[in-house]
Amino acid sequence: MIGIIDYNAGNIKSVERAVTYLGIDYIISKKPEDLKNCEKLIFPGVGEAKYAMDQLRKSGFDSFLKDSAQSNKSILGICLGSQIIFEYSEEGDTECLGLLKGKIQHFSTLFDKEGIDKSKFKVPQIGFNDISFNSLNNAKAEPIFAGIKEFSSFYFVHSYVIQAENPGDIIASCDYGIKVPSAIHHENIYAFQFHPEKSGEVGLNLLKNFCTLGGSSC
Repeated sequence: MIGIIDYNAGNIKSVERAVTYLGIDYIISKKPEDLKNCEKLIFPGVGEAKYAMDQLRKSGFDSFLKDSAQSNKSILGICLGSQIIFEYSEEGDTECLGLLKGKIQHFSTLFDKEGIDKSKFKVPQIGFNDISFNSLNNAKAEPIFAGIKEFSSFYFVHSYVIQAENPGDIIASCDYGIKVPSAIHHENIYAFQFHPEKSGEVGLNLLKNFCTLGGSSC
């Protein structure tokens, strides 16, 4: 059973349509206790980091996610959900969940740091972009990428960028003036900056791979 977390800041409908199409057994809930027996959790999100964290604290999903991560339950963060699993976001000067070490910075901060001409890149990044696998950690062999070719295109909508403290956690990136971490894997935690549920067949394949990790069936 897959649990989909509804905390009033998620792209719930598109994720629901995707898992329904895949025939995945799932439950969506605004209550942590409804999802406590789920094998895996999908943590979607769109919008603003501070608002999202406020909603997580009000609902109790902040402690639920921390406890789930510590108990080695597989967790997949999508878009905003991929960002607020880290420690801090510049967006709203927000303390986040801290499931992984690192911070989230605005494109403009990173463009300035790298001396990139900001006029050449619209922010937010909106649209399809190709991802490349991290060869340093043999990301191509990651089970999550089974059946996924390198340089496949996925749909992005974001103004803030993951800055993982451990470069080995980054399993795929895209180029948008700078190298943008696009897929993260650390032990039982996965995160996609892009929207797999809006990325066509290749995105659906990724979601199915997450569902079946460890031999679980959909």
